[in-house]
Amino acid sequence: MPDRRRLIVAGLLSLVSIAPWLPAHAKRSSRGNNAQADANAAHGTTPKRRNTASAGARILVVGDSLSAEYGLPTGSGWVAHIEHRLQSQGTQYQIHNSSISGDTTSGGVSRLPAELDRVQPDIVIIELGSNDALRGQPLDMVRNNLAAMIEQVQQHGARVLLLGMQIPPNYGRRYAEQFAALFPQLAASYNTPLVPFLLDGFATNPEMFLDDGIHPNEAAQTVIADTVWSQLAPMLGLEQPVN
Repeated sequence: MPDRRRLIVAGLLSLVSIAPWLPAHAKRSSRGNNAQADANAAHGTTPKRRNTASAGARILVVGDSLSAEYGLPTGSGWVAHIEHRLQSQGTQYQIHNSSISGDTTSGGVSRLPAELDRVQPDIVIIELGSNDALRGQPLDMVRNNLAAMIEQVQQHGARVLLLGMQIPPNYGRRYAEQFAALFPQLAASYNTPLVPFLLDGFATNPEMFLDDGIHPNEAAQTVIADTVWSQLAPMLGLEQPVN
């Protein structure tokens, strides 16, 4: 296990060198309402969108250990930071964190319907796929699961914010490239806002990770929150904070 962890850390430290191969469409596209309608029609979805600005609008986070405060003090994860920002701006948005350490896209697609019924969200943040990739799961399965989750959310009348991830190239450069490309491809196909890389800004800094070299530490959570907020705030009609 120690050798494998060292290998993972080495892979994380090489992420900067592989950044150029990320597809050009990894950046969030900004299509109009017509494009959204076309995307919905193409996938057979006709969402009944709720007014996100309404009092008590709900945000649901469906993720794995990266969102579940793995190895962190309770209330110190990036989801909690987002919640604090919402409160500081005087909003009545409610955020529900339904993240489970070790979860995969298969687990996510199975439990999402119940979470949609329970929370009745206006926005769903999807952060899944890393565990699939680290286990070498077929990428077609990962893509299909994420696509099914996006469709479930849209059919429920909510919007999706998709959080992209990358894995170290020591898992196979071709596999790593194709995995990273999944997220912008899905975001473009379903016209959903995208965070291209959740760990952007610190993935090569070992001081921002726990001793396992995999999970971001407490200091990294504000950076992740900044990254997510850059795409979430516009969806909520909010300004980004000064600090």
